[in-house]
Amino acid sequence: MKKILSILTVFALMLSFSACKSKGNKKSVTKSEVSKPAVEASASKQETSSVPEPEPEPEPVKIGVESMKLSAYEREFEVGTSFMPIVTMYPSNATDKSEIWQSSNTAVAKVNAHGNITAVGEGECTVTVTSADNKEVSSSFKVTAKNPVVPELKYIDGILIANKSYPLPKNYNPGVNPEAQAALDQMFEAARSEGLSMRVASGFRSYSTQQQLYNNYVKRDGVAAADRYSARPGYSEHQTGLAFDINKASSSFTGTPECNWLAANAYKYGFILRYPEGKENITGYMYESWHYRYIGVEKAEKIYNSGLTLEEYYGFTSVYAN
Repeated sequence: MKKILSILTVFALMLSFSACKSKGNKKSVTKSEVSKPAVEASASKQETSSVPEPEPEPEPVKIGVESMKLSAYEREFEVGTSFMPIVTMYPSNATDKSEIWQSSNTAVAKVNAHGNITAVGEGECTVTVTSADNKEVSSSFKVTAKNPVVPELKYIDGILIANKSYPLPKNYNPGVNPEAQAALDQMFEAARSEGLSMRVASGFRSYSTQQQLYNNYVKRDGVAAADRYSARPGYSEHQTGLAFDINKASSSFTGTPECNWLAANAYKYGFILRYPEGKENITGYMYESWHYRYIGVEKAEKIYNSGLTLEEYYGFTSVYAN
């Protein structure tokens, strides 16, 4: 028993010695080592705080609208037409140049947000534009709207007249006249029997088609030049359905066998050369060797034999009012 106790005592002493040795191996931490990270953090903070903060950008200065002017202050409209006056605001460097538009009577004229004024009914009203920036700055535009004048068809000796003095209504849209078409077919057949080639280069034209053609010519050559060889919309014989340009509406047609045959024979089928050479000051149009108008055989023969134009034979003019 004593032997066993002695062994246990020795074992306990060995365990105690091992624990003490392990504890003695632990590294002690000095006060300076504990405080070192704190010092470094403080230094880093000082370095960061030494960089100056960027100053905020100043807000832009707002420049207000002080006055305005319009490119026009009144206009007479035909109902259905539009116009947009140009607005100029001052000073030119104003921050907000947006506009507010208003009509005093929308039964007479309407205006959109961009200032496009459209006459919708007969009468008078005022359209006002106001600065969105400064409600005390505004201008007025007077609208006088009238219904368009619808021309009446002009007949002389049973012949429908369409020239620079006598326009056709915008909505006159008869298409090709059947009687004229039948006469044209007979004339073409007669020419072909003699070995000639005939075709229609241009026949009936609506108001809108003539408008497009004329506007294109004006854009290319100007008004004065276009008025010599093209009718304004509503003034063209092509809108009657009784006029035809044959083969080619060009001076290259002049002098061809087909051109010469038509000049000598068209009247037999009720057609006249509408714009003869050297008669521009009377008909209003330069020489067109290809343009023929149907008026009926009897009347065509009389005019052909007279050597006169339609205007000369019946004594009327062909001049635009403005």
